[in-house]
Amino acid sequence: RVPPALVAAVFAMLMAFTARWLPVGAFEFFGRQWLQWALLAIAFLTGLLAVVRFLREGTSLNPHHPEYAEKLVTGGIYNYTRNPMYLSLLLLLLAWGLYLGNAFNTLLAALFVAYMNRFQIGPEERVLESRFGAAYRQYCTLVRRWF
Repeated sequence: RVPPALVAAVFAMLMAFTARWLPVGAFEFFGRQWLQWALLAIAFLTGLLAVVRFLREGTSLNPHHPEYAEKLVTGGIYNYTRNPMYLSLLLLLLAWGLYLGNAFNTLLAALFVAYMNRFQIGPEERVLESRFGAAYRQYCTLVRRWF
Protein backbone atom coordinates (compact mmCIF):
# COMPACT_ATOMS: atom_id res chain seq x y z
CA ARG A 1 0.00 0.00 0.00
CA VAL A 2 0.92 3.60 -0.53
CA PRO A 3 1.40 5.67 2.66
CA PRO A 4 -1.71 7.83 3.27
CA ALA A 5 0.35 11.03 3.51
CA LEU A 6 1.84 10.28 0.08
CA VAL A 7 -1.64 9.64 -1.33
CA ALA A 8 -2.73 13.04 0.02
CA ALA A 9 0.38 14.66 -1.49
CA VAL A 10 -0.43 13.17 -4.91
CA PHE A 11 -3.98 14.49 -4.67
CA ALA A 12 -2.63 17.90 -3.62
CA MET A 13 -0.44 17.96 -6.75
CA LEU A 14 -3.43 16.97 -8.91
CA MET A 15 -5.39 19.81 -7.32
CA ALA A 16 -2.62 22.29 -8.12
CA PHE A 17 -2.49 21.01 -11.70
CA THR A 18 -6.28 21.32 -11.99
CA ALA A 19 -6.30 24.87 -10.63
CA ARG A 20 -3.49 25.89 -12.98
CA TRP A 21 -4.62 24.28 -16.22
CA LEU A 22 -8.40 23.90 -16.09
CA PRO A 23 -9.85 27.01 -17.75
CA VAL A 24 -13.08 26.94 -15.70
CA GLY A 25 -14.03 26.56 -12.07
CA ALA A 26 -12.14 29.48 -10.53
CA PHE A 27 -13.93 31.08 -7.61
CA GLU A 28 -13.60 33.78 -5.02
CA PHE A 29 -15.86 34.60 -2.08
CA PHE A 30 -15.83 36.70 1.03
CA GLY A 31 -14.19 34.83 3.90
CA ARG A 32 -12.41 32.29 1.72
CA GLN A 33 -9.09 32.89 3.48
CA TRP A 34 -10.70 32.64 6.92
CA LEU A 35 -12.33 29.34 5.99
CA GLN A 36 -9.06 28.08 4.56
CA TRP A 37 -7.20 28.89 7.80
CA ALA A 38 -10.00 27.43 9.92
CA LEU A 39 -9.86 24.14 7.99
CA LEU A 40 -6.08 24.10 8.33
CA ALA A 41 -6.31 24.62 12.09
CA ILE A 42 -9.00 21.94 12.48
CA ALA A 43 -6.94 19.54 10.37
CA PHE A 44 -3.87 20.11 12.52
CA LEU A 45 -5.82 19.75 15.76
CA THR A 46 -7.64 16.62 14.56
CA GLY A 47 -4.41 14.92 13.50
CA LEU A 48 -2.62 15.92 16.68
CA LEU A 49 -5.41 14.64 18.93
CA ALA A 50 -5.48 11.35 17.02
CA VAL A 51 -1.72 10.77 17.27
CA VAL A 52 -1.61 11.74 20.94
CA ARG A 53 -4.48 9.34 21.69
CA PHE A 54 -2.69 6.47 19.94
CA LEU A 55 0.53 7.23 21.81
CA ARG A 56 -1.30 7.41 25.15
CA GLU A 57 -2.94 4.06 24.45
CA GLY A 58 0.44 2.58 23.50
CA THR A 59 -0.68 1.14 20.20
CA SER A 60 0.75 1.17 16.67
CA LEU A 61 0.47 4.22 14.42
CA ASN A 62 1.56 2.26 11.34
CA PRO A 63 -1.29 2.30 8.79
CA HIS A 64 0.30 -0.57 6.85
CA HIS A 65 0.11 -2.96 9.78
CA PRO A 66 -3.21 -2.62 11.63
CA GLU A 67 -2.59 -6.13 12.93
CA TYR A 68 0.02 -4.61 15.27
CA ALA A 69 -2.70 -2.67 17.10
CA GLU A 70 -2.51 -3.59 20.76
CA LYS A 71 -5.82 -1.94 21.71
CA LEU A 72 -8.98 -0.76 20.09
CA VAL A 73 -8.78 3.02 20.48
CA THR A 74 -12.27 4.44 20.94
CA GLY A 75 -11.85 7.40 23.28
CA GLY A 76 -11.11 11.07 22.74
CA ILE A 77 -11.45 12.15 19.13
CA TYR A 78 -12.22 8.53 18.25
CA ASN A 79 -15.66 9.10 19.86
CA TYR A 80 -16.51 11.25 16.83
CA THR A 81 -14.67 9.68 13.90
CA ARG A 82 -13.08 6.29 13.34
CA ASN A 83 -10.42 7.79 11.09
CA PRO A 84 -9.32 11.17 12.44
CA MET A 85 -5.85 10.95 10.87
CA TYR A 86 -7.36 10.46 7.42
CA LEU A 87 -9.96 13.11 8.17
CA SER A 88 -7.14 15.54 8.95
CA LEU A 89 -5.60 14.78 5.54
CA LEU A 90 -8.96 15.44 3.89
CA LEU A 91 -9.31 18.75 5.74
CA LEU A 92 -5.81 19.71 4.59
CA LEU A 93 -6.81 18.96 1.00
CA LEU A 94 -9.98 21.04 1.36
CA ALA A 95 -7.96 23.94 2.78
CA TRP A 96 -5.52 23.58 -0.13
CA GLY A 97 -8.44 23.56 -2.56
CA LEU A 98 -9.72 26.82 -1.06
CA TYR A 99 -6.27 28.35 -1.36
CA LEU A 100 -6.10 27.33 -5.03
CA GLY A 101 -9.60 28.67 -5.68
CA ASN A 102 -10.88 26.09 -8.16
CA ALA A 103 -14.24 24.41 -7.57
CA PHE A 104 -13.17 21.22 -9.33
CA ASN A 105 -10.75 20.52 -6.52
CA THR A 106 -13.70 19.44 -4.38
CA LEU A 107 -14.16 16.56 -6.81
CA LEU A 108 -10.54 15.57 -6.29
CA ALA A 109 -11.07 15.70 -2.52
CA ALA A 110 -14.07 13.39 -2.98
CA LEU A 111 -11.88 11.04 -5.03
CA PHE A 112 -9.35 11.07 -2.18
CA VAL A 113 -12.13 9.89 0.15
CA ALA A 114 -13.15 7.17 -2.31
CA TYR A 115 -9.54 6.02 -2.71
CA MET A 116 -8.97 5.94 1.05
CA ASN A 117 -12.22 4.06 1.64
CA ARG A 118 -11.37 1.43 -0.95
CA PHE A 119 -7.64 0.91 -0.58
CA GLN A 120 -6.79 1.97 2.97
CA ILE A 121 -9.76 2.02 5.33
CA GLY A 122 -11.57 -1.05 4.01
CA PRO A 123 -8.55 -3.35 4.45
CA GLU A 124 -7.80 -1.82 7.87
CA GLU A 125 -11.37 -2.39 9.00
CA ARG A 126 -11.27 -6.04 7.96
CA VAL A 127 -8.11 -6.59 10.02
CA LEU A 128 -9.50 -4.71 13.02
CA GLU A 129 -12.72 -6.67 12.89
CA SER A 130 -10.86 -9.96 12.82
CA ARG A 131 -8.61 -8.79 15.67
CA PHE A 132 -11.21 -7.18 17.96
CA GLY A 133 -14.43 -8.89 16.81
CA ALA A 134 -17.70 -7.81 18.39
CA ALA A 135 -16.13 -4.82 20.17
CA TYR A 136 -15.02 -3.39 16.82
CA ARG A 137 -18.38 -4.08 15.16
CA GLN A 138 -20.13 -2.32 18.04
CA TYR A 139 -17.74 0.64 17.72
CA CYS A 140 -18.51 0.86 13.98
CA THR A 141 -22.24 1.09 14.72
CA LEU A 142 -21.67 3.95 17.16
CA VAL A 143 -19.05 6.05 15.34
CA ARG A 144 -19.04 7.10 11.71
CA ARG A 145 -16.13 6.35 9.42
CA TRP A 146 -15.28 9.97 8.55
CA PHE A 147 -17.43 12.48 10.45
